[in-house]
Amino acid sequence: MNNKKLRSMLGLMLAVVIVATGCGQAKGNNANTNAAGNGNNKPANEVIADIPAALADKGDIKLKVIRKIGGDDHTAQFLAGAKQEGEALGFSVDTFSANGDTAKFLDALDQAANSDVDGVVVSHGDDPATVKAVQKLRDKGIEVVAFDSVGELSGVSGVTLTSQDDEALAQFALDNLVKEQGEDAKIVYLWVDGFPPMVRRNNVYTETLAKYPNVKEVDRFGVANENTSVDTQNAVAAMLTKYPKGEIDAIFATWDAFAIGAARALIEAGRTEIKIYGIDVSNADLQIIQEENSPWVSTAAVDPKMIGAVNVRLLAKKLAGEETPETYNLEAALIDQASLKKSAEPVNMVTLAEIIPGWGTTDAFEETWIKSLKAANGK
Repeated sequence: MNNKKLRSMLGLMLAVVIVATGCGQAKGNNANTNAAGNGNNKPANEVIADIPAALADKGDIKLKVIRKIGGDDHTAQFLAGAKQEGEALGFSVDTFSANGDTAKFLDALDQAANSDVDGVVVSHGDDPATVKAVQKLRDKGIEVVAFDSVGELSGVSGVTLTSQDDEALAQFALDNLVKEQGEDAKIVYLWVDGFPPMVRRNNVYTETLAKYPNVKEVDRFGVANENTSVDTQNAVAAMLTKYPKGEIDAIFATWDAFAIGAARALIEAGRTEIKIYGIDVSNADLQIIQEENSPWVSTAAVDPKMIGAVNVRLLAKKLAGEETPETYNLEAALIDQASLKKSAEPVNMVTLAEIIPGWGTTDAFEETWIKSLKAANGK
């Protein structure tokens, strides 16, 4: 939003205040009347005063959202949530997924540093080169929020690190697995090293195996690329030929791209006696979970659109000169097949809120001025 547009918006809102206040005085001279109907019991001119001047000073605000991984529905929803939130605030938002290509990811960060962008959301930066690239962004005065990225970014001044509560995600999934399959379950582990969230999830997995020494890992597989689901499907199909019925009880899938491939393999092989306990969720995931005799029985997740939105809110607060935390974890929830089946209609990412209270919504970092900007933009 440029200076002219923002001044025009504020002027229009102030005009509404003047007119409405005049009407209010004519009807009862009540100085506390909420003239603009902003819903927060404050006069609208006070709401205008709450909008940080720093945003108007910056002119047309441009954001970029740059994600290393891609090719999955979770990425698409994350990017959509970030774009939707930014545009609701009147910002220009460009999104990019490198689909796991490190060179393309780092090039996108470098291009951002050499552009007139005001803020960048970095997603899944997982190596020392990411730290250098983010430092360059900060050296250029560009604000940065980093999601599910390498912890060393905490050493870069002004960067906020965000994540799903990966420990909780893994614990939800594994606790449910042990509860349903027993403390002597035989499992296949679908995981890939090298990504910060995967490292955190693996720590919980390791702790769980130590807690339940009779739980046996019979095999494992993991690859992260644009064909993760297909490669996982092929790998699980090959595993099934090595393990007859009774030799695998469950699959722990640390990413929904893994779970999708595993579910397809189990269904095609007629091995749905093996149950899948996953992490992450999307409309495609929910459809599979709700299929008749689906082996995918539960998944632990945070709404990816909400993740994108919260990261942009944090970026907006930085641009407004407001204090932001160094780290922030988004709360996880367990979604199980039994709960979904209680619905008379198929459950999707929107109606999931009817099953999981509070799903897809959060007021985290949604300041009064953020709500005012959304209202002014008709969002």
